[in-house]
Amino acid sequence: MSKLSNQKLKLLYLLKILNEKTDTDHTLTVPEMILELKKYNISAERKSIYDDIESLKVSGIDILCRKSKTYDYFIASRTFELAELKLLADAVASSKFITEKKSRELIKKIGSLTSNHEAKQLVRQVYVAGRVKTINERIYYNVDIINQAIGNNKQITFKYFEYTIDKKKRYRNDGNKYIASPYALTWDDENYYMISYYEKYNGITHFRVDKMEDIEITDQKCHKEDINIVEYTKKIFSMYGGEEETVKIQFDNSLLGVVIDRFGKSTITHKIDENNFAAILTVELSPPFWGWIFQFGNKAKIISPENVREKFVAFINEVMEEY
Repeated sequence: MSKLSNQKLKLLYLLKILNEKTDTDHTLTVPEMILELKKYNISAERKSIYDDIESLKVSGIDILCRKSKTYDYFIASRTFELAELKLLADAVASSKFITEKKSRELIKKIGSLTSNHEAKQLVRQVYVAGRVKTINERIYYNVDIINQAIGNNKQITFKYFEYTIDKKKRYRNDGNKYIASPYALTWDDENYYMISYYEKYNGITHFRVDKMEDIEITDQKCHKEDINIVEYTKKIFSMYGGEEETVKIQFDNSLLGVVIDRFGKSTITHKIDENNFAAILTVELSPPFWGWIFQFGNKAKIISPENVREKFVAFINEVMEEY
């Protein structure tokens, strides 16, 4: 590379050096910047560095100078603060649908958004190994393809699998491809799901994205179906379907936050007495719903309708018979 070409790149490399090596706790002097530029085979004079720093500041880069025995320069603020990057890194590390290998890769990329010094804190902040993770490395490509199909209003075909008792893949539908009209992607219980219209069921259903393979976008337009995605996901507990029912449940006052977290602030509630309140909820009657109620013990009680009360009692009795 010619000396002239190197000089044209000087400003870019200076910004790279400042981004990677400086933050509020780590600074560089002008002589140190000159030495760093030499590593890229770029020579510079002190005056040109001052001019370059001023150009970067005019362009919007927040470079500050701290005066002590020397003039120390550093990047004062970035698009993401360190605390925000820690949140992102922790979310990636704890996400079950992201494989361990991909988690480490993404956290490394998140670290590139701050200085090398602060990036080390992200590595210490999170612990990936030992957490339950998906083993399907193609989930990221699956998400991308599904989003393309949704954006272009096209149907997709794919294979769908489950694991046998000996932990081997078994393809559903006799290994034949599914055909579905994708409407949205949703994240529930740390898993990605595709909400779609499935002609075989003549209605809306959902598929675990990490269990989908060989996804292809077709030329066929998506089947149009009127669906409220938010309401659909709220009704499905842990993605298990069941008969929809509106129920009235009595809760201990200590569970108000739990109910709001699950069903939202718009949930209809009213006071029963000093210790209890009632909530009107639209749910799908299924084992996950029974389990959700059961976890609260005597602090939650189904009031109506009677047929739902009976089904819950039958569910409890069925479980007790196993003991």
